[in-house]
Amino acid sequence: MRLAIVGVGQAGGKVLDQLIEYDRTRGTEFVEHAVAINSAKTDLMGLSHVPDSNRLLVGQSIVSGHGTGTDPETGQECVQEDIHEVVEVVGRAATSNIDAFLVIAALGGGTGSGGAPVVADRLGEIYAEPVYGLGILPGAEEGGIYNRNAAKSLQRFARSTDSLLLFDNDAMRTSGETLSEGYTEINDQIATRFGMLFSAGEIEALSGGIAESVVDSSEIINTLDGGGIATIGYASEAIETKNSGGRGLLGRLLGSTDADADLESAGDATNRIMSLVRRATLGKLTLPCERDSAARALLIVSGPPEHLSRKGIDNAREWLESETDCREVRAGDYPLPSENRVAALVMLSGVTDVPRIKAIQQVAIESQDETEDESGFEELIEYGSDSDEGI
Repeated sequence: MRLAIVGVGQAGGKVLDQLIEYDRTRGTEFVEHAVAINSAKTDLMGLSHVPDSNRLLVGQSIVSGHGTGTDPETGQECVQEDIHEVVEVVGRAATSNIDAFLVIAALGGGTGSGGAPVVADRLGEIYAEPVYGLGILPGAEEGGIYNRNAAKSLQRFARSTDSLLLFDNDAMRTSGETLSEGYTEINDQIATRFGMLFSAGEIEALSGGIAESVVDSSEIINTLDGGGIATIGYASEAIETKNSGGRGLLGRLLGSTDADADLESAGDATNRIMSLVRRATLGKLTLPCERDSAARALLIVSGPPEHLSRKGIDNAREWLESETDCREVRAGDYPLPSENRVAALVMLSGVTDVPRIKAIQQVAIESQDETEDESGFEELIEYGSDSDEGI
């Protein structure tokens, strides 16, 4: 899936940088165009992979390049002031070569939380391609102001995009690890999950592998169609080569045709895929949710072609349908001949029962001044309950 990606704010720029590195390292070429937007000059200077010509300093007449100080209203003003330049630079991407736009931002700060919805809105007005959001939720220990910002931005960002993929810092952080210690690992987790999702099916990435049921950009778009919130689960396992014949490396080099070994290998591949899909679905999601509240699901299994079992993928898809109570489940393989791991990625789209969002909104209500209008937050608190309605 080929994307024009816009990173807004400090975290948005860093995640964009990480996705570009992932893309270049693996030669997947899903990043067709990359633009970083910030109101703080030093943050733009700290990027490594975004081209200098695609780093935009916005709102200079408002904050003089010093950032917004976690004020999303100021962030919104900064991006709005220079939105024409933003559109010009983002528009350098040939839309005939891209499948969608992706706008990335942390939702608890200032420039990203305030500016990302502005960018998404304008792109949606101009282009026919879908505009997706990748939002990063603040940790609970970051304080009321960040969670309050996130509650406001979440609603606006979801309404501005065709679908909003969320990553919860708290859910993915290792126990006992501080936020500063976890940022690098968190960015790696984001790049791994979303890099695999968006690179699936790219011809350059297949490197000669033949997929029996390839997952291409249309499968991703159809899964995200309908809007709302999406979350991703991921699990991988290193492949242990068998040095005693059969389907192991030495056996393949010697041309072994041991029937029992082939049957054992096929069974192992099927069982491995089932195990990985269960771990991806039931383990850490980028946004914890009630899995049976999903409207649509997508399953991608990647790895060396000889370790991708069609039966395993079919069985896993049937299990995922049962586990999520979702009848719109797409599944396919993503052969990567040079890989030494098999990985499973599960995306749940249109989820409606999300305790973390409810908690963020509750913190936001409790932290706001008594003189402010609470009606907006009270309306938002219904999201994440048993209601079928999204944001």
